[in-house]
Amino acid sequence: MNFFKLLVSIVLVLTVFVNYSAADTRLTYKSASSTSSYYQMAVQIAEAVKKRTNGEITVTVEESQGSVQNVMEVRSRGADYVFTTPPALVGLAQSGKAMFEGKGDPAFDEIRALFPIPSLTMHFVARADTGIETFENLQGKTILLGKGSFGAREGAKYIKLFGLDGKVNLAGSELSNAVSALKNGQIDAFVTAGSFPAPNVIEAAASTNVTVLSLSEDQVKQTKRTRLVIPANTYTNQTSDIVTTSLPVVAYATTKMSDDTAYKLTKTFWAGKDEMAEVAAWWNGVNEGLISNISGRIHPGAIRYYKEAGISITDAQM
Repeated sequence: MNFFKLLVSIVLVLTVFVNYSAADTRLTYKSASSTSSYYQMAVQIAEAVKKRTNGEITVTVEESQGSVQNVMEVRSRGADYVFTTPPALVGLAQSGKAMFEGKGDPAFDEIRALFPIPSLTMHFVARADTGIETFENLQGKTILLGKGSFGAREGAKYIKLFGLDGKVNLAGSELSNAVSALKNGQIDAFVTAGSFPAPNVIEAAASTNVTVLSLSEDQVKQTKRTRLVIPANTYTNQTSDIVTTSLPVVAYATTKMSDDTAYKLTKTFWAGKDEMAEVAAWWNGVNEGLISNISGRIHPGAIRYYKEAGISITDAQM
């Protein structure tokens, strides 16, 4: 009799455990360095998902060394893996080109998009008293690009594209020194890339009168990047829109993730976006229009949400 009661108790405990496990979905969100804004975004998403699903979906945020690492880990990860990267890198992985040459894997073909997050947005920030209002005005000026980052590489590329190679002085300092160097007159301008409004641009505009340069439509085409408009009044004393370029960034999963989980995660993200924007303004830069920047396929579960919400999806994204 005691053995029978023990057996029944064990069955009941296992039943409760199985039911709990089935109802509770745990995901891993691979983002960026813990010091970056993208890591902070990941933490916000994790908190919003837990809150809005009443704990049904919990997200653990993992630090990353970069988008290439995030994509590479698809080869060894399971259904719980969510990661961020520019769509262009997914395309390179799936075609085995550039940094993925010789490292192809069938798992890359199973990558599917969920939702866009704030884009890496180019900012050319100049001290207003230098008279710099266009890229032509940068001639003879001292510019800080920083080292090793996307913004530094992209800034150097634009200097060449716009005929400024050898005509500007490049400051040999870290980007972390940009705001103080601008304020103290050690540099005339700096280049930075990040979600907008960018914290270092906010700081610069608050402490010094600055001008954030706008690109012409022809210049945007030359860069072969995605056109983006920073609305007027995003930064102190910015009275008009700024036309610039960006590198879209998207949250991805793979086909290993169930359609239901992808649907709930995507729906929860969009439902909580405005609330997240109350804490961090960079979410104001995310809207339905950014879905068009997804060059690859979208997860079927996410597509279900977009169809319910009346958001257009192209045939190439299906």
